[in-house]
Amino acid sequence: MDARNRALPRFDPGQMKTVKEAAALAEELAGNHFKLSSNQWLNRHYDLKTLADLSGDEIVHGPFAQIIHYRGHRGDAPLGSQAFDLYTICLQDHNILSALKTSRDLKLFPFILYIVTHELVHIVRFTRFLQNFVATEAEKLAEEQRVHEKTHQILKATPVPGLGAVLDYYRFWRNAFDEIEHDPMTLDKS
Repeated sequence: MDARNRALPRFDPGQMKTVKEAAALAEELAGNHFKLSSNQWLNRHYDLKTLADLSGDEIVHGPFAQIIHYRGHRGDAPLGSQAFDLYTICLQDHNILSALKTSRDLKLFPFILYIVTHELVHIVRFTRFLQNFVATEAEKLAEEQRVHEKTHQILKATPVPGLGAVLDYYRFWRNAFDEIEHDPMTLDKS
């Protein structure tokens, strides 16, 4: 990691505890929605990292998270049948903390709950072949809208203080892009 990235704000230990709790609830809610057992989640091959564990190419400026797709192999097996997909959700502490600082209505727990749920919906859609990981910009934009809508469906009835403000924060992503008066390319994607 270069010096510029080392200086980025990171979650402190108390915030990390909140992140872990929100991520655990996100997995439970997404798992319930998609009817996935905990065993099936383990078979999804995903990991969640924060800035402290990200390599330089996993750090981005702007989005709150990104998913990186890796191809893994079990042991020394050279066969393609032994390969598996690994998705890493890379939380961008610096971008999240900046948003929390500039938007007084956003609180860490519900914000992380939304972000991680959103990324888990992406992973389920990738692993169920409902969306290709590699896609055109237009396809990615349409997928973002679908995933924001699904995330809203999963979370809207969840009784978490502050979640309403987060759902409102992402309201533009749930509208058809041709109905949005703002330029959708300027909105945060995660």
